[in-house]
Amino acid sequence: MKKMKYYIVDAFTSEAFGGNPAGVVLLGQGGVFPDDRLMLQVAAELRYSETAFVRQDGPAEFTVRYFTPAAEVDLCGHATIATFGVLRHEGIVADGAVCMNHTLAGDLEVSIDQQVMMQMARPRAIDNPVDVVRLHTIMAGNSIARWPDLPIEIISTGLPDIMMPVATVEDLNGLQPDMAALAELSRELSVTGVHAFAITRDDYTAHVRNFGPLYGINEESATGTANGALTHYLHRRGLIQAPVTCRFLQGEAMGRPSVVMTALDNDGSIRVGGQSRIIAIGDLLI
Repeated sequence: MKKMKYYIVDAFTSEAFGGNPAGVVLLGQGGVFPDDRLMLQVAAELRYSETAFVRQDGPAEFTVRYFTPAAEVDLCGHATIATFGVLRHEGIVADGAVCMNHTLAGDLEVSIDQQVMMQMARPRAIDNPVDVVRLHTIMAGNSIARWPDLPIEIISTGLPDIMMPVATVEDLNGLQPDMAALAELSRELSVTGVHAFAITRDDYTAHVRNFGPLYGINEESATGTANGALTHYLHRRGLIQAPVTCRFLQGEAMGRPSVVMTALDNDGSIRVGGQSRIIAIGDLLI
């Protein structure tokens, strides 16, 4: 029987039971990743949208693999925030450290302070046309939503998502997606899901909701990669100028409000971050 230490962490919040929960499994210095089937089983057992498996390769160097209950994904923003929050809690990394995170999406820099900030993969727009009428029909469901005069685009900062503008926060919170139809559309377009947003004039750059039923996640309360992609979208459309720090409020409709921070640098690179809160620690006996 093997024993692996695991953590349950709320990411993008400092409050217990807020933000987006993730599982984190530490494999230790030079540890060996379990086989893929076992990691998938662990993710399904923990039942969070993502579980990160972490191997330490050096004093400030780590390899992290991310599993949803349905599949492995290249990168997960909130599980990365959770991971490095755990490493900070355990004293494996200290405030002021700059770490290297090896992921399937590439090698990404992570800085540690009162909050964790992670470098995103180089942002890119994906030239894959989206049927706007079909998307709006899927996303509105039985509700009535209004759509601003902004384009729908697929953007990736490690994972591709459809950026879908909505007119107001009320319209955003009223979305009732057809999850089966959205999963099929996501499969056809090779995207993770839809990141819907409403630009506001309050303390936040935008209010957002994220839907990824193709990967077993009907809705997420905080999504680092998608908010990084949204930062790039807003810059492409001239709605923000570099350098700038953005604040996105996510999870309102789920009763788990999360604040996701992004930083857009002059060279177009994007960092995403926030705080985290450990709520449970235990051992997996497998």
